[in-house]
Amino acid sequence: MDAIASSQRKFGIGQAPKRVEDQRFLTGMGRYTGDMIPEGALMAHVLRSSHAHARFTLSGLDEARAMPGVAAILTYDDVADLGDLPCPGAVKNTDGSKMAVPPHPVLAREVARHVGDALAFVVAETAEQARDAAEAVMVDYETADPVVGIEAARTDGAPLVWPELGTNLAFDSDHGDAKKTEKAFAKAHRTVALELVNNRLIANFMELRACFAEYHPDDESWTMTVGSQGVHDIRDTIADDILKVDRAKLRVITPDVGGGFGTKIFVYREYPLCAVAARVTGRPVAWIGERGEHFLGDAQGRDNITRAEVALDRRGRFLGLKIDIAANLGAYLSQFAPFIPWGGARMSPGCYDIPAVHARVRAYYTNSPPIDAYRGAGRPEAAYVIERLVEHVAREIGKSPDAVRALNFIKPEAMPHTTQTGRIYDSGEFEAAMRRAMEVAEWDGFKERLRASKKAGKARGIGMASYIEACAGGSPERADISMGEDGSVQVLIGTQSNGQGHMTAYAQLVSQHLDLPLDRITVIQGDTALIETGGGTGGSRSVPVGGAAVDGASRELAQKLIEQGAQMLEAGETDLEISDGAVRVAGTDKAVSFAEIAARAAGSGESLATRFKWKPPEATYPNGTHVCEVEIDPDTGQTEIMRYTVIDDFGMTMNPLLLAGQVHGGLAQGIGQALHERTVFDESGQLVTASMMDYRLPRAADLPNFHFETRNVPCTTNALGMKGAGEAGTIGGTPAAMNAVVDALHRAYGITHLDIPATPDRVFAAISSARDSARGGG
Repeated sequence: MDAIASSQRKFGIGQAPKRVEDQRFLTGMGRYTGDMIPEGALMAHVLRSSHAHARFTLSGLDEARAMPGVAAILTYDDVADLGDLPCPGAVKNTDGSKMAVPPHPVLAREVARHVGDALAFVVAETAEQARDAAEAVMVDYETADPVVGIEAARTDGAPLVWPELGTNLAFDSDHGDAKKTEKAFAKAHRTVALELVNNRLIANFMELRACFAEYHPDDESWTMTVGSQGVHDIRDTIADDILKVDRAKLRVITPDVGGGFGTKIFVYREYPLCAVAARVTGRPVAWIGERGEHFLGDAQGRDNITRAEVALDRRGRFLGLKIDIAANLGAYLSQFAPFIPWGGARMSPGCYDIPAVHARVRAYYTNSPPIDAYRGAGRPEAAYVIERLVEHVAREIGKSPDAVRALNFIKPEAMPHTTQTGRIYDSGEFEAAMRRAMEVAEWDGFKERLRASKKAGKARGIGMASYIEACAGGSPERADISMGEDGSVQVLIGTQSNGQGHMTAYAQLVSQHLDLPLDRITVIQGDTALIETGGGTGGSRSVPVGGAAVDGASRELAQKLIEQGAQMLEAGETDLEISDGAVRVAGTDKAVSFAEIAARAAGSGESLATRFKWKPPEATYPNGTHVCEVEIDPDTGQTEIMRYTVIDDFGMTMNPLLLAGQVHGGLAQGIGQALHERTVFDESGQLVTASMMDYRLPRAADLPNFHFETRNVPCTTNALGMKGAGEAGTIGGTPAAMNAVVDALHRAYGITHLDIPATPDRVFAAISSARDSARGGG
């Protein structure tokens, strides 16, 4: 069977069939949460705070409840019996004490802590009527000074987001060995330091969040339909922590989802509120978010200030690394918020063999929306810091960026390698990937292109980033596969596609073992009534972990078919092969179809169903090198990406087409952070960039044609040899783009640092300042 399973299949592993999902999506047949709202459902609207920090009282509720179409208005008093939104991602302080977790009620109680904080939930016959009633509710505010940004939060005497905690510091934790690192610095030939801002991002997925709940009074249960990244975590959190009911009382369904990026993993207030409102009104209750609410009410990403310092010997070899991270968590703790900067800091050493590392992580409360996982979840922040620092070191000591990297990379023969922060890299050939990227990017020809840009009055720069990240680890995934009487196959799995192409990837794994066309394989996700368990989608785990489970279940089903076929064909199992949806005697035309085998099995009461569970023993560590080349117009500050090269190590390639799509999408978000996306709060805590008019997302015209190829080194800890790929483009993209920008500015104007995002106004200001300094110096 191993020989059969490993043979090349038309639709199997390594092939690039078009996505089976796309026919539905491109013809308007996708079914999203908003498309499934039942007839007669009530519509909900959230009354949100217009102040960042204020005590509040609500009045005029009776009048609002009497308005046309209004079915219910819920305030804190109506949901006081509900549990808080939990934070299972809480971490310990360096001294071993547990961090304090402030309350996160379903509706705010007396105090609003950020603009957009939920004060009341209004339910009416139409969304317009609900909005009118919300506007009729009188909100009296007693404003307080807000805490805006990390610097304000950690200033002595700052206002407190949570006065009962006595501090804005949420936790103070670390990784590595502080004493060992101090010793390394004490013997250093020199040190190089850099402070960096990692800007706050707003996910802006295409499909806004939405949910609706239906209450069944006969058995006091609910059915909830919600756009999510995993139904089981949504169900468990709402049932266990908020509604406090048996999980069997809550069925959660997720249909098609238009993007998630980590931000749709979490339970938001609107979900239990819809459930309560459905029970109160006796009718289905739906809430569909608006783009403005997304900016104010959904978890956001990144937002760190980091100081990094490296100790060097005379050759430029790294002796020690100090990282000091200050992370913004917002006003409330979202589900995994503390873990994001804490876990990301473990990747601080990057691809480098650094014998002493200490990373301190402090996180702060501010009067802003919560921060949580966003594509990469802490690993992009870590990669950005180390890769910006490495380029800065090269500039400071007068070596080329590739020379500094090559000197300090972990060598292939040193694998597996345990970092000073406890990560265990199983495989990787970092220098070989870098050399290939430089070759494809024509690094050696850059000077000629630089001369052409200078002649045109432009600044030009080239930068690279050699990243590594940790993903596709954690909890197990289970796949249930069964064959129908017609010989078709059904897969049940608890991951959740958000547009990645799971239906295609999982079907390819089945086809690898059963040699069926993809349209004969149905993949079902997103229903707790049909699928007993599942880890959802996050951390690039679906195909590496869920795929390993599908692969195992498919392999076992293939063996069952061989056993059945052997009996029907009166042949030895070793003489049989699976091809074209049948079991055949190898080298002959003697065969039985899957449908015939299924009919026989059904008649004899035998099962053609398998279940396989796989738990990753360790995370996977995708890695690679990005090379970005930019041109900057000094008269406008506009940056144009001229070339972009990516060489990635993903262990193995399931589907080249799907993989390229994931990398390209990640690159768009990474470049967006580097050059375009800027989240701005004013001194009162108002989000100034609260719409697409002010928050600049990357557009197609901003992105070049990417050169992407793989240089895979099989993963030794994954059943498929695969390394997660969903977030890698984002992780390498931001530092590569920014290193290219700084290189251009340094070559032309002597500028050695600029924080992201490198928007035209910031670049223009930096150039103007450098020119003024040059004139003054003259």
